[in-house]
Amino acid sequence: MSIEIYTKTFCPYCWRAKALLEAKGVEYREISVDYGGELREQMIQRARGRTTVPQIFIREHHVGGCDDLFALERDGRLDDLIS
Repeated sequence: MSIEIYTKTFCPYCWRAKALLEAKGVEYREISVDYGGELREQMIQRARGRTTVPQIFIREHHVGGCDDLFALERDGRLDDLIS
């Protein structure tokens, strides 16, 4: 399982998204874009121009941000993606 989440330290949406993933018991790789630079540019490119955090990828599939992650959970589709 490969989950990557681009975050900033003081982002409450990032905290919520990480808390949901942790509650699901899945491991993820957190990539901090606090200081911009190459990692932030990589995130923007992978997320097709989206500049907000978090940006979440599951098995290289761009899920979107926090609201998108919670929408998948509400729809009962998140467990299938992470299993």
